[in-house]
Amino acid sequence: MPASPITAVLVHSPFLGPASLRPLADALAAHGHPAVLLDLRPSVVAAPVHQVLVGAFADAMGAEDLAGQVVLIGHSGAGPLLPAFADALEDTVSGLVFLDAGLPTPGRSWRDTVPAELYTRLRAASREGQLPRWQRWFEPDPLTELVADVELRAEIADEAPEVPVAFLKEPRPDVEWDGPAGYVALSAAYADDVAAAERLGWPVRRLDTHHLAPATDPDPVAVAVLEVLAKLL
Repeated sequence: MPASPITAVLVHSPFLGPASLRPLADALAAHGHPAVLLDLRPSVVAAPVHQVLVGAFADAMGAEDLAGQVVLIGHSGAGPLLPAFADALEDTVSGLVFLDAGLPTPGRSWRDTVPAELYTRLRAASREGQLPRWQRWFEPDPLTELVADVELRAEIADEAPEVPVAFLKEPRPDVEWDGPAGYVALSAAYADDVAAAERLGWPVRRLDTHHLAPATDPDPVAVAVLEVLAKLL
């Protein structure tokens, strides 16, 4: 565990909302590390998403009183945006943790990094230029499978925004990160990213759980995050 308190800034996926990470924020706080969890949903509903999203993040963080070392923890689709978020902050960011997340692909779009058929399927399912909510990308609904708590499941489902299809084609911010970084793997979906993190020499922790474990089983996830941070900082 880190020797001194760390402020963890938790960044939820652009396709989900803060409920997907709020239990993890509480678990980190219970371990003595304050957590900041923003609601970035209003900034992902109209194009150009990346520009608005990074600006909204910086504005919201400007109102936060951050103490000690600051780290950014990005879940799922937030991972590729962590360098841009770090670059936008006035406070120095000490490290990044990718939590079952994609790695940065500066200048490349989401569409560039996934199988063509997935983009084609999602575009076909869109209505009036907006994607379906994240849980409707899959069959069966992953929330039904992964989130047993009915109230939590409903909260995560209700928060999932309808993101513009254009977001999938927008080049990601052309920002590099050369500071400390680590990875916490929760599911098999990001095996390629985990392997890439290991090749880069990052500390990696694997948990035998699932993609939404930060919401459903947060304490082991918090411990794994803190173990990675202890190696980084």
